[in-house]
Amino acid sequence: MAYSRTYYKNEGPYYSVARQIWATVCLICLCYFTSNAQTCPTNIDFENGTFSGWTCHIGSVAAVNGQNVISVYESGPIDNRHTMYDANSGILDQYGGFPVNCPNGSGHSIRLGNNTPGTEAEAVSYEFTIPANRDVYSLVYHYAVVFQDPNHQQYEQPRMEIEILNVTDNTVISCSSFTFIPYGSVLPGFFLSPNPGGDTPVWCKDWSAVSINLNGKAGKTIRLSFKTADCTFRRHFGYAYVDVNSECSSEFTGATFCKDDTAVLVTAPYGYQSYKWFNNGFSQTLGTQQTLTLRPPPTPGSSVAVQVEPYNGYGCVDTFYARFIDTLSIKANAGQDILSCNRTPVQIGASLKQGFVYTWSPAAGLSNSTIANPRASPDITTTYVLTARHDGGGCLDTDTVIVSSVVIDSSIQLIGKDMYCVTSGDSAVLRVQPADNIQWYRDNGAIQGASGTNYRVPKTGVYYAKLFKNPGCSLTTFKQNIIIDEPKKGINYPVQYAVIDLPLVLQARQFGETALWTPANNLSSRTLYNPVFKGSSEQLYTIEIETKSGCLTVDTQLVKTVKNVEIYVPTAFSPNSDGQNDLLRPITMGIQQLRYFKIFNRWGQLIYEMNAGSKGWDGQINGAKQGTQTVVWMAEGLGLDGKVYIRKGTSILIR
Repeated sequence: MAYSRTYYKNEGPYYSVARQIWATVCLICLCYFTSNAQTCPTNIDFENGTFSGWTCHIGSVAAVNGQNVISVYESGPIDNRHTMYDANSGILDQYGGFPVNCPNGSGHSIRLGNNTPGTEAEAVSYEFTIPANRDVYSLVYHYAVVFQDPNHQQYEQPRMEIEILNVTDNTVISCSSFTFIPYGSVLPGFFLSPNPGGDTPVWCKDWSAVSINLNGKAGKTIRLSFKTADCTFRRHFGYAYVDVNSECSSEFTGATFCKDDTAVLVTAPYGYQSYKWFNNGFSQTLGTQQTLTLRPPPTPGSSVAVQVEPYNGYGCVDTFYARFIDTLSIKANAGQDILSCNRTPVQIGASLKQGFVYTWSPAAGLSNSTIANPRASPDITTTYVLTARHDGGGCLDTDTVIVSSVVIDSSIQLIGKDMYCVTSGDSAVLRVQPADNIQWYRDNGAIQGASGTNYRVPKTGVYYAKLFKNPGCSLTTFKQNIIIDEPKKGINYPVQYAVIDLPLVLQARQFGETALWTPANNLSSRTLYNPVFKGSSEQLYTIEIETKSGCLTVDTQLVKTVKNVEIYVPTAFSPNSDGQNDLLRPITMGIQQLRYFKIFNRWGQLIYEMNAGSKGWDGQINGAKQGTQTVVWMAEGLGLDGKVYIRKGTSILIR
């Protein structure tokens, strides 16, 4: 089938004004001639999943003397500024709700730009030459636009620019080139986004089509350019989605049909505002939808015409002619046999072909059993049968694919306790399900030689295993935290002096879950870490401190009683590190708070002052050992009776 076009009007660039731009652009390459289908320029449709053949640019935008100036340079694809999408992602744009892939059956689309403001600009372009023997040649590109309305000056607005340039003659094909500059008004075909992401409104325009008449330009070089830019204040952004249809041919979808079809569904190019179908002589209107259904199929060689009207101001009214041919054949393609590990979805089938109907059997484990390339995640190895036919009912064909399913159990079983003391006799054994290979890990490090289904845990850590099953599946189990505690060594606390019948707060070491003082004599509570002692005679206590894991530590505390509050300081000390009288420090009796302890040399200079954490003076000043001498000390403390006690005296440093 071949079709030609009638060109009705030629409108110049439409300059629309309002705010932030988001745009989606999609191209259908339609080459109109009566011979066989025209081959698309290499990767113009992004179908190899790369930017090969396209030129990518980045740059910036600025307001200069009341003009918007976009400056870009060739960069190659830049992450998050030139982004490739797969048609099966199912992702919708967050503002307009559009699919990120052009809805024309294409397998890949790109995003141009991003939603991060910052005076950024991005561009892509594709240049090709029309064959010298193709004097009748056309393109159709599709776009959708989304913009934010922040009410800047027109030259400060975000924008998208589309330019179709005849490079050979250096002329812009104006009917198909546009600059979108949102600025304070609602544009034709736009709607308000329900998800603006803030207080600023966002306007969206659904997918639309623009025709490019390239008749009479055989041998000419054509450049397609798409450019987006943020606002000049770094506050609002613009971006676009770009796609090219994979079908660059002389046929509408459905115009070539099967000999055994019972109906023909012929579909005009996507994205126009309205469609009107006529018989070849324009004497009868056949329909007003994008797709025309003819039942029974028309006579091979007959033709119909469709008049397409773009959205207001965005392109030219055109008429296309479609001739029907009953030579279509279909080959079902279920794809290559594939492995699914741990029910991870894998894609089967091949790219969608417009006008084809797909059915998969069985449907179990498939994301959708009525599309060309569903994702499969079966519980067991499954042979799927694909049945493909034309939408008119004919050309039925089948193909099969085997999805091998390997499922690994990720559970991990604990035999014993996840927390215990080494002295308790308890243990922790971890167990996983059998696999072809097993590797155990502790704190993310592989444990050498640990490759069995059972692993006895020797020390505290976070444990897990990585399981491997042929032919190439692996899975990491859940993680298990194990705490194996060791008891702390018991210590003797410094002697505490209490004034007879005055309260003294005692203090056990701060670790563990519980503390038990024995005996309970003269204590406010035997289960507190800081009980209050009040008595008339000295007492030796043991303190049993037990941790959450069950480890037990026994400390001791001797409490001596005195009749009066006092501060004692030795009259001499010998700092020779023999463990006997090495420090000069006060011994307090009935003092609840030592406010200061200061030491002076014979000239009255302060050489030491005790502070929190200090144990006493070791006979050194700034690391230098001092010789034998007499020093003066002064101390002040608050007694358990609430009185202030000040003492002073001398002590001899002996070397």
